[in-house]
Parts: sequence; C-alpha cells; structure tokens
Amino acid sequence: MTKSRRASEVGLHFLTTAAQVRKAVDEHMALEGVSLARTKVLQVLARLGPAKQTQLAEELGMAARSITQAVEAMERDGLVRRSSDADDRRVKVVTLTEEGGRALAAGEAAGDEILRSIFQRLDADQLAALDEILAVVRP
Repeated sequence: MTKSRRASEVGLHFLTTAAQVRKAVDEHMALEGVSLARTKVLQVLARLGPAKQTQLAEELGMAARSITQAVEAMERDGLVRRSSDADDRRVKVVTLTEEGGRALAAGEAAGDEILRSIFQRLDADQLAALDEILAVVRP
C-alpha cells in the first residue's frame, strides 16, 4: 500500500471518528437543553457582545439565511434577543439574554464533561501526541 493511499485511509478514519465524537457531544449537550450548534452561536455572542446577524454568520462560517433561521429559533426560545441597528433599521443586532447565558454555561459544562469522558481514555503521552498530530494536519 502506498503512503498516499494509507494517508487517505487514515484521513477517512479521522473524519469518521470526528463525526462520531461530534454526534456524542451534541447528543450529550442536547440533554442539557442546548445543542452544539446553538452553543457555538451563544459562545460568539458571549465573546463579542451584541452582534449583527451578518457578523455572526461570518464568525461561524454560516450562510446569512442559515444564521437568520437559527437566531429566530433561539429568540423564540428566549436565548437571544434581536433588535434593529440604530444606524440601519434593516440590520438586526443579536444580544445574548440571561437565559441564553445560563444555556451557554450548561451546554459548555455538558460538552466539557463528554469530551473529558471520551479523551480520558488516553494517557498523558497519547493526549500530547494526538494534540501534536492534530496541529500538523490542521488545514
């Protein structure tokens, strides 16, 4: 087997494993009432403060339509509040609510908990090696 073929197989194994870890994290976080996707939006708002929807979309690498739908649903659930921009009434500014702050804390705690349970299977040397490998293969 060529090195290039082996690299492709390992890459596919990595993608499969990453998808499984992501699914486990999302499911565990959902038990606490907030998905991984929603937690990411809340994290950006916690970091930036009130932000235009276009800025949120850019920060998250999402299409404007997708962020609009996500924010509308989060607003219905009381996690964020939308208001018109003072300079351009057509532009929507999204703000984290107190409920959103609580949901963010719960989501992050649940995410940390499941990631610790998955990665504690590795010893310290394995964790360090994995961290180094991921740094090398990151695009």
